[in-house]
Amino acid sequence: MRDLRTVLVVALAACGGDGGGDPDGGDDGGGGDGDVTDGGGIDAAAVDPLLGIGAVTTVGTGYMFTEGPQWRAATADLVFSDIPAATIYRWTGSGAPTVFRAASGNSNGLTLDPAGTLVACEHGARRVARGDGATPTTIVDRFEGLRLNSPNDAVVRSDGTIYFTDPPYGIQDNQRELTFMGVFRVAPGGAVTAERRGALSERPNGIALSPAASLLYVSDSEASMVRVFDVAAGGGLSGARTFVTTPTGPDGMAVDAAGNLYVSTSAGVAVFAPDGQRWGTIAVPQQPSNVGFGGAGDRTLFITARTGVYQVTLVGPGLPRH
Repeated sequence: MRDLRTVLVVALAACGGDGGGDPDGGDDGGGGDGDVTDGGGIDAAAVDPLLGIGAVTTVGTGYMFTEGPQWRAATADLVFSDIPAATIYRWTGSGAPTVFRAASGNSNGLTLDPAGTLVACEHGARRVARGDGATPTTIVDRFEGLRLNSPNDAVVRSDGTIYFTDPPYGIQDNQRELTFMGVFRVAPGGAVTAERRGALSERPNGIALSPAASLLYVSDSEASMVRVFDVAAGGGLSGARTFVTTPTGPDGMAVDAAGNLYVSTSAGVAVFAPDGQRWGTIAVPQQPSNVGFGGAGDRTLFITARTGVYQVTLVGPGLPRH
């Protein structure tokens, strides 16, 4: 198959990924080929989102395990989680990141609701919580009377509907109460629905909406693939199917304004066209765990990667994560 191209943009001070394990690390058929970079099926009118990409630079290093990069336009800052340290950090664009929230409940994925309030998936508290202060309030911590596994990542639709993944990465097997690995929906009124009751072998992880919010993408770290669901007007999901297979350990994801999907993997940030064909891979100094757009014109892709946080500028705008 014809090699479209692979983008290798590595910070000068770094020497490649560590390939380490991921503490927040079933094929439904169909989908694109994520193992070989191939442009054969890409729409001729599509524009390669990696053309003109800048160099990967460092936001901060020395953390335990970073996750959940979330840009907040209202305050022009980036927040991100250090899961084992149970801390959320804030970066204003210069200097070193500072503590935004201590005792974060081992937060993982972060997002914003339509009002711009921070929504956090907390491993330690086994809940999804909302709030910008030191003590956020619980949105959901149980389903059908049973404790959630360990909410991992979330995305919010413009009407306030929250979708989140619930793998077991933050708990021991004997702590698990649910009999499935779930993808959940929380309606604006608070009703909680298990949209996917996946097998115990599944590991739903990263989650992202398409530009029109008509599709929901969910990575499965165990199966090395991304599923896609159709999203109904009322928020319900249907038609689960394979969107792409990926390098091992797909994790957090982001979408740009053209509908391209950016997936954190063991090989770097793999970038896929809306039809599932792979544009290429952004290499970063450490194995990435999650990605999110923000900054001026939403053209900066922020990348959490093991003990560091990085950024890279693209020509086209991304979709701010919320």
